Amino acid sequence: MKAKLLLLITLAVMLCSASNGKKVHTLGDSTMAPYDESATVTRGWGMYFGDFLTNGWSSINYARGGRDSRAGYEELWQSARKQVAEGDYVIITFGHNDEKNDGMDGYALYDYYVAKGDQTAAAAVDKRGTVPSTTYKENLGKIVDEALALGAHPVICSPVCRAYFTGNKIRRNGRHDLGDSFSILTSDGPVAGKSVAADDNTMDYAWHSEQLAKEKGVPFIDLTQATAELYESYGSGKCLEYLFDGQGSTHFNTTGALLVARECARLMKAQGIMADDITIPTDISVTPATADFGEAYKGQTLTKELTINGFGLTPENGSVSITATEGILVSLDKKEWNSTVSIDYNASTLVKTFYAQLTLTGNGQTSGNITVTQGTKTINVPVSANAVSMEGGTEVKAYWRLEKDDSYELTGPATVIGESFEGMYVQRYANPNANTVWPEDTGFDASRKMQRNLLTGDNWPADEIDDNPDRYIQFGIKPNKGNVLKINNISMFVCGAGGNGMCAHVYYSTDNFETRTTIYEKKKMTANKPELVAATPVISLEEGQELLVRIYPWYNSAATGKTICISDVTISGVAIDANTTGCVEMTGTQTDISRYYTINGLQTSKLQHGVNLVKSNDGKTRKIIY
Repeated sequence: MKAKLLLLITLAVMLCSASNGKKVHTLGDSTMAPYDESATVTRGWGMYFGDFLTNGWSSINYARGGRDSRAGYEELWQSARKQVAEGDYVIITFGHNDEKNDGMDGYALYDYYVAKGDQTAAAAVDKRGTVPSTTYKENLGKIVDEALALGAHPVICSPVCRAYFTGNKIRRNGRHDLGDSFSILTSDGPVAGKSVAADDNTMDYAWHSEQLAKEKGVPFIDLTQATAELYESYGSGKCLEYLFDGQGSTHFNTTGALLVARECARLMKAQGIMADDITIPTDISVTPATADFGEAYKGQTLTKELTINGFGLTPENGSVSITATEGILVSLDKKEWNSTVSIDYNASTLVKTFYAQLTLTGNGQTSGNITVTQGTKTINVPVSANAVSMEGGTEVKAYWRLEKDDSYELTGPATVIGESFEGMYVQRYANPNANTVWPEDTGFDASRKMQRNLLTGDNWPADEIDDNPDRYIQFGIKPNKGNVLKINNISMFVCGAGGNGMCAHVYYSTDNFETRTTIYEKKKMTANKPELVAATPVISLEEGQELLVRIYPWYNSAATGKTICISDVTISGVAIDANTTGCVEMTGTQTDISRYYTINGLQTSKLQHGVNLVKSNDGKTRKIIY
């Protein structure tokens, strides 16, 4: 026991004295947010900003879909500020969801209906949304003030444009200026259809973000203008084809997100912001520079997305070859896999996504290499993965059938967190439709019932393009005292009923949704056709931790009575006596250690309660349980 205590104390001292690292913290909405590349083609530009940082700087992306500036301050910033150190940078960009309620403040509108005694109208209000000249600026200003108080450097970025074209130009509302049509809240209620002249910036969120930056004396990056110019350079047709995810005019694919991140980095460098710490490649590069697949289970086949970026290439037209070492395959479409692929480019420019695939055949670390060649230029991309074991312990399984009620079955030592709702309720238990089609391998027929759920108020709002943070269905599990719970399966069936416009995200989190992992995204579900949502995560829950799984639904148009149906929710794994997990012994000196992280991937400067990840300079990652 004394030896173990001494080891922990030594590690704590090492962690506290080690370099905290220099960080850029990014706060924003779905256009900046991280996405699981295995669940969706959508990408946020914050995912790639760190690729342009050098000299030991790293980027932490706190952006979330569906957040306005109020949630940016009350939720995202409250998580980020715990990690912000003196000298760090904080990039702040909101606006898309601040436009909810046509420019009225969502909370003010809700309070108006409550004061009038109209609970039905109040329940239907989307509380997101701010007034650009008041609550929007106030929310951004609070983040700026508190970042400055921490000794950090806030940078305000105006929101990226929506690809709303009139002819070959981005129109006014695509630039986040609602001046052509907006609503105001008066003492007599909302008044719609208001407008102001083209040179009146009253309802221009981007303009007000710039005014705030001037008032606070902090840097401003005009991403609204920069993205307008980027989109217009492609033209209305090619812009959507090349830069967006195929599901509207707001969210990027990999190319679009990467180019926006590059543009933000370029504009910062041009203004002298982190000028020596930002690099803008002018030849060929690969993102990410290392293909770390992380942890998975023996026998799993893993896929990772990488992007080749080339600007100013010579010759003007040519090709790039990608070659992988034995055991690794590469592909351009995730359909045909080979050890070598080739990509053509022209006009000295290349932005192309490719994929690497690796099957874990043994225990422990697996490594390899991908070589990218263009002319005389060669880039080596190290590949690594770590196979973990689920051997030992007692099987644990929590299962919600959801055919007649929300009861569950529990196998093994664990504690279930029962189903709960935020902004949702159970309409009934029934088959989605007499013509319901289940996946063939289930053997289920159309008579099998599902839990059908509606949002409070029954009316799905118009113009929702992402989930609402105040509307979800939740399930969960946690370890019993004295146990560590290892989870390797999360699954369920989901579908929409009543129309083909139901959309949903499914996430899990082990820190009460300060961070989250996407396991499913679907827009415009085919009605009455349940889909299997299945994930094989590597999750270790210590005593006091909870695994929460949430389904966030929305509808792609204004609608009444449409339901999201769920059934057969399963969370399973094994429970292990905490006393047998021990503490992983570490050898070497402080200089052998490069980074320290929580189990959720946030870099830390000291030993945290629970599971800690310690990355050594040899590339290996070890766990410390404290």
